[in-house]
Amino acid sequence: MDPSDLQRPELYINRELSQLEFNRRVLDLARDENVPLLERLKFLCIVSTNLDEFFEIRVSGLKQQADYGSLQAGPDQLRAPDQLRRISEVTHALVVEQYRVLNEELIPRLAGEGVRFPRRADWDGKLADWVKRYFNRELLPVLSPMGLDPAHPFPKILNKSLNFMVSLEGKDAFGRNSGIAIVQAPRSLPRVINVPESYAQGPHDFVFLSSIIHAHVGDLFPGMKATGCYQFRVTRNSDLFVDDEDVEDLLRALKGELPSRRFGDAVRIEIADNCPPEMISFLLAQFELGEDDIYQVNGPVNLSRLMAIHDLVARPDLKYAPFTPSQPRRLAGDNDIFEIIRKDDLLLLHPFQSFTPVVDFLRQAAMDPKVLAIKQTLYRTGSDSVIAQALIDAAKKGKEVTVVIELRARFDEEANIELADRLQEAGAHVVYGVVGYKTHAKMALVVRREERQLKRYVHLGTGNYHARTARLYTDFSLLTCDVAICEDVHKVFQQLTALGRPGKLRKLLQSPFTLHRSMLTLIRQEADAARAGRPARIMAKMNQLTDPTVIGALYAASQAGVRIDLIVRGVCVLRPGIKGISENVHVRSIVGRLLEHSRVFYFFNGGEPLVFLSSADWMERNLYKRVEICFPVEDKRLLARVVEESLHNYLSDNTQAWVLNADGSYRRLTSGAHKQRSAQQALLDEYCG
Repeated sequence: MDPSDLQRPELYINRELSQLEFNRRVLDLARDENVPLLERLKFLCIVSTNLDEFFEIRVSGLKQQADYGSLQAGPDQLRAPDQLRRISEVTHALVVEQYRVLNEELIPRLAGEGVRFPRRADWDGKLADWVKRYFNRELLPVLSPMGLDPAHPFPKILNKSLNFMVSLEGKDAFGRNSGIAIVQAPRSLPRVINVPESYAQGPHDFVFLSSIIHAHVGDLFPGMKATGCYQFRVTRNSDLFVDDEDVEDLLRALKGELPSRRFGDAVRIEIADNCPPEMISFLLAQFELGEDDIYQVNGPVNLSRLMAIHDLVARPDLKYAPFTPSQPRRLAGDNDIFEIIRKDDLLLLHPFQSFTPVVDFLRQAAMDPKVLAIKQTLYRTGSDSVIAQALIDAAKKGKEVTVVIELRARFDEEANIELADRLQEAGAHVVYGVVGYKTHAKMALVVRREERQLKRYVHLGTGNYHARTARLYTDFSLLTCDVAICEDVHKVFQQLTALGRPGKLRKLLQSPFTLHRSMLTLIRQEADAARAGRPARIMAKMNQLTDPTVIGALYAASQAGVRIDLIVRGVCVLRPGIKGISENVHVRSIVGRLLEHSRVFYFFNGGEPLVFLSSADWMERNLYKRVEICFPVEDKRLLARVVEESLHNYLSDNTQAWVLNADGSYRRLTSGAHKQRSAQQALLDEYCG
């Protein structure tokens, strides 16, 4: 078949619609009665958080394309206006179902467990009195209602802030009344408030801040009558634009750009479902939005804030059972981490195995007088990063500390700018990678003097140096002193911090240079083996799969007879199961308690399997526009472990697995007559039991 036939648009699923399908799977967990109740509420909130980012970045980008008349399209060839129409249809249905689950399933079941959200109509006198006092004490002094008139134009509304549009009758002391006022909720106050037990029916009664404002909004307009109060929330374009080629100082440019994120172009408005049409039209005009951009909801417009309930309610029986990540036996006791690595490579699977050895690796390096230099990439680290502190301590002790910070890590820009300033103040060398390419690789290099020679030690990972997400995301860490790998990492740091061509890498694959080409070569080798009648197999696990050249190579391998099993958590634009094209490709998504984040690539390779771990997905941005690292697992024992734990284990899951159909929809697997198997639970039992 002509390779161009494998690029036909009907062979590809739209990227944005695939992203929305992922959110359907998350919402399915909010409906799942086998999931603890408070965790179900948390999954519901995650859907809202995901949709926020989806509109802030993906939808805003499509709107810009549509406004500029761009003809740009993905491999499915769907233009921006058509994508926006389909997104609106799918998302409106998704949001309706989300609020149905909240109102008809979760709130009644939570009430049955003593976690109540009493509606205003159900407040008894005691609770109503407490709400009144709370309003007068906490809200009235900080609220600034704005009546709209020529001297008070429609206010600037912050991205994702809670606001109220109030309709009024009567006139104020100056004889004014435009009929409309805007009230902006204080960002400093929680959106759900725990009612003191003496005023509640139990320890876990909550009222929404929006309900308190609704109940007493009339107090903000004395002498007038509030005839309606409608909460709303605007989502804005939050994608920062900095022209790398036109700025002299990326740090300064980003600092100047960050404030604009709060007031980018509006892309969506969420509003109470009882808001009158004329007021909706008024808001749409203010934000220059169309009918497809409005989402009327039966409940709080800021559902993501309900996430706080999970921590506020001390009910372990309504949550996942806690677990303690294990430590490898080799690390038992107070051991020298460098001595342990010298004996053998150390492979860790987080969060089932502790992230502490990675932290200890850097802490020991900071304190060890034999360590001369530390080099590290940082993408996301967290506000109180112990790893960042170790680097600061090392710099203060006079070690050569070089840190490559990716300032443009989306929504972490401000934290990364602050971290860059702290590291520089401590004496570390801080650079921001390569112009035009995000540095997404996760690697740390330690140079240590041992006897008369310098020895290198390396950490490579599939996830960020972030202690909190290391307890929530599944990722691999490799600690090694392999000479070739250490030399390769050294060369990559040379690329990032200096100029020139450090030379060919011996073991690592790297974006934007060798990773894409190498993956295509390995896929084609499996296809060649299958055509020759030899055994062939490809297995891969990743977050997203969108690159059309990789997908085309997978289609060709499928046609050659290669069995291909893909575990893709989120977006997948490949269509499996198409006769004559992809009937040998099987795609599943695992969505569960933990966020699947590791990238694992397996090739049968004539019976001598090749296994790679990577920071990169098979996406255009990872393969062409980022600095990424893909590293081999060469020790046969460790290789077998990776294949079993992260591939076979997940391919046998029948409780948290969704299978991708050719039409882009997903079907959740059920165990049927077979024994239930959860890949994540199997690993928790093995390592944390």
